[in-house]
Amino acid sequence: MQSTTNKGYIVGVDVGGTFTDVVLADESMNRIWTLKTPSTLNDQSLGFIEGIQQIAHTAGVSAPELVRLFHGTTVATNAILQKAEPRIGLITTQGFKDVFEIGRHDVPRRTDVWGWVKPKRPVPPRLIVEVSERVGVGGEVLTPLDEESCRTAVRQLRDQGVQGIAVSFLYSFLMPDHEQKAAAIIAQEYPGAFISLSSEVLPQFREFERTAATILNAMVMPYVSQYVDRIETRLKDHNIDAPLLIMKSNGGVTSAGTASSQAIQTVLSGPVAGVKGAVEVAKSAGFDNFISMDVGGTSADICLIRHGVPEVTTERQIAGLPLQIPMLDITTVGAGGGSIARVVASGGLTVGPESAGAVPGPACYGLGGLNATVTDAHLVLGNLPQNLLGGKLTLDRALAEQTIQRNVADPLGLNVLDASAGILAIANNNMAGAIRAISIGRGFDPSDFALVVFGGAGPLHATAVASMLDIRTVIIPPIPGVLSTYGLLFSDLQNDYVQTIVLEGPVFDLRKIQRAFQKLQKDATHWLVFEGVPTDKHILTRSADLRYAHQGWEVTVPIPDRPLTQTVLDDLVSAFHEAHQRLYTYALPDTPVELVNLRVTARGQLPRTEISPRSVESHVVAGVNEGHVYFGPEFGNVQTAHYRRESLQPGGALSGPALILQDDTTTLLAPTQIATIDNSGNLIIRLNR
Repeated sequence: MQSTTNKGYIVGVDVGGTFTDVVLADESMNRIWTLKTPSTLNDQSLGFIEGIQQIAHTAGVSAPELVRLFHGTTVATNAILQKAEPRIGLITTQGFKDVFEIGRHDVPRRTDVWGWVKPKRPVPPRLIVEVSERVGVGGEVLTPLDEESCRTAVRQLRDQGVQGIAVSFLYSFLMPDHEQKAAAIIAQEYPGAFISLSSEVLPQFREFERTAATILNAMVMPYVSQYVDRIETRLKDHNIDAPLLIMKSNGGVTSAGTASSQAIQTVLSGPVAGVKGAVEVAKSAGFDNFISMDVGGTSADICLIRHGVPEVTTERQIAGLPLQIPMLDITTVGAGGGSIARVVASGGLTVGPESAGAVPGPACYGLGGLNATVTDAHLVLGNLPQNLLGGKLTLDRALAEQTIQRNVADPLGLNVLDASAGILAIANNNMAGAIRAISIGRGFDPSDFALVVFGGAGPLHATAVASMLDIRTVIIPPIPGVLSTYGLLFSDLQNDYVQTIVLEGPVFDLRKIQRAFQKLQKDATHWLVFEGVPTDKHILTRSADLRYAHQGWEVTVPIPDRPLTQTVLDDLVSAFHEAHQRLYTYALPDTPVELVNLRVTARGQLPRTEISPRSVESHVVAGVNEGHVYFGPEFGNVQTAHYRRESLQPGGALSGPALILQDDTTTLLAPTQIATIDNSGNLIIRLNR
């Protein structure tokens, strides 16, 4: 493959259950190539390298010209959700064997109190071994590590055939030496075992949560590390020596080696990349406050972004276990193109979360699917053309009609059009409900935000969901079907550091806080140097977790980038009161505030050139075809113009009803709605209030 230029090129690869999406761009971001190729589910690394080869060949780019490879992966997520659990052992402090099994006594919200069953623990008590050691609440050694008992514990777990060993000692986040010694013993006694230390995975207080994160990391390490090894081997075999950077749940990327040892950090790798892409799209369209909605075949992933920065959370659950590592605050609802519509015994209609998947998929795929899905409903209503993916996928409308008639329309006494409209109404309500939860539920009015919609199915639902929430502006990116992959190209290296330090105000120990921050910043800088980031590209940001005295949980508040003084701490407490008021509708300014955790986020900026906007010109947009679309009882069956997305130029405008077709998605524009094309190629849809 010969390049036509001397520029370097960057590649983003996002592996999904059906397709592997690839985006190639020159470093100036002036030229972009996209590709969808079938995923190789038996070995996803095959689809990864084949996608890179295909797109490089198309662009005429040689292997040495590739300077960076970004990758979003679902390996960690799938390993947990599919319960493909390797045999993991746990070594803990003597007397604390049952901490993980006991967990917390609270029942999850919106759960049947009487029917809830505590999730099964991935590590049974027989694979939890205690050793003699003890660190005190101040980080002092009360009982030195009994190395012989530790060796005995490792041998015991080794003989039971565990693949990995998690180590979680009491107060190791204050003094990690015992865990580090245990890791050395494991390496000696059981070479090849995967080792996960709580002092590295989640070095903060709360034994159950810290142990859970450490075990989850041990569970996914075999899958992620082996997968990364296969990719690196294939890259080497094809003479590609560009660094491989893996997307993390916090919105940054990290090296392949760090991703292998801190595998749990990649659990939201795929959805996070979509948010990164949405941030760039919204910025190019001139919006700082927006909600991203990524709708695929199985689910809709939703995130709220304020001032161009996605919300971050440390309160998530994965497979019934808490995971308190920093992650973009993405809410997922089981509403996608493959979501199955069923009439339940009570006579109501439900849509999702069960999905038909890619195989057999919706009935209209003609692969044997017997269930009515959201995609079938779109096809029946006329929202979809019969040929998708550039003609690679042909949809059978007759099969879709028959399936909806049999499974939904007849049981409900409806005609097939109204039944299909009902399916979409429920799916749209599910998505709108998720948006309400992350906006209204947290003190924000969704009408103050734009809606950035992408994914293969997203633009079909965009305006209907926006109307339900009184959102006035919808943004459809130029390449919505591969936006998650595109977002990878705008990532920086990022890692998070935390130190538990419990202090009660109103006058905090300033020197103690400063010493703790100095250590965190030293660790963060050391990591950036290790990753090869030039000093002038280092960005360190600080935050703190605060709570009212005697509360059980905290709120994370950013700390301004200026010298730490008592005045700064006073401002921090005021910001905590404001955040608490917004999140929980009340504040207690006369109640003492506790500072619990200090945090430092390290970001290493990678080379990147901003996208140059195209000049705006006025264009008359001509339709390429027409068809009928059923817009419900209000408008009925309406003659609707079809447009090709690639024919829409900056400055162009069109009025609904319309279908805007492109190979990776279809955008539905209802009557009375108006769309324009901005200078970056985004489709901006304005809705009347």
